[in-house]
Amino acid sequence: MILYNEYSKYLKDKYGEKVYKLPVNIPVTCPNRDGTIGFGGCTFCSEIGAGFEMLDNTLSVKDQIQKNMDYISSKYKAKKFIAYFQNYTNTYLELDSFKKYIIEAIVPNVVEISISTRPDCIGDEYLKFLEGIHREYNVNISIELGLQTSNYHTLLKINRGHTLAEFIDAVTRIKKFNFAICTHVILNLPWDNIEDTIETAKILSVLKVEQVKIHSLYIMDNTEMGRQYKEKEIALISKDEYIERVIIFLEYSNRDIVVQRLIGRAPKENSLFVNWGISWWKIKDEILDKMLMEERYQGKKEKFIINKNY
Repeated sequence: MILYNEYSKYLKDKYGEKVYKLPVNIPVTCPNRDGTIGFGGCTFCSEIGAGFEMLDNTLSVKDQIQKNMDYISSKYKAKKFIAYFQNYTNTYLELDSFKKYIIEAIVPNVVEISISTRPDCIGDEYLKFLEGIHREYNVNISIELGLQTSNYHTLLKINRGHTLAEFIDAVTRIKKFNFAICTHVILNLPWDNIEDTIETAKILSVLKVEQVKIHSLYIMDNTEMGRQYKEKEIALISKDEYIERVIIFLEYSNRDIVVQRLIGRAPKENSLFVNWGISWWKIKDEILDKMLMEERYQGKKEKFIINKNY
């Protein structure tokens, strides 16, 4: 029984061998940090964003890729790579600057460029440029969109600065260019319940999103959510409840959606809460063991049309 559509297998089938992601860090921010739509960023986001495993953005894109490529190649004998523009909102800068950074990432053995951004920060001019890159250099393009939850009340509470509507709009526009879309979701946000988990999975399925990256919430010190956590204004679900939400999410997800991860990692330094103090891979093993034991798998409960015989 295939439990879920695993990203590593998808990449191997697509490119003929194992492919590794290389993080790229460019000097960019977000519209809810610089005052365009708000200040402070998402309540769970620290000053370094998601860049705790990245090289310094004072290095050129080409140098970052080469350093990471040399390390991964020597350690794993890897030959193919994805340049992953990971931190903050990578399309939230002038188009000419964006073009410069993307072109720098086109180096031998990079077979795909993946760009992380917000649903409200990906315009058609950027997408047209990326379409040209794909055609000219035969490099695949994928777009990673942060959604986190389909619950627009929760999106407001975590200061996302957008709602579900912007996400649907972004998916619709990106689909016109045939780029793969990976959506980021957090399944244990304090204000969400199991129904929100199911609805998020259903929305991604009906929109035909190609990939998903499932995160568990981690809470950093010196953030608004860190303050809420220390002052006991929020409560987090248990590890077992998180495991159940992941499985439910997979059951209601279309079986063709590629799952990049089941749980995230985070730095221990300055962290107030990370994965219930347990290694991420142990929790992943618990998820898979429970799915096997209970005969549950991705797509088992996906259904949008009820057929009735009269």
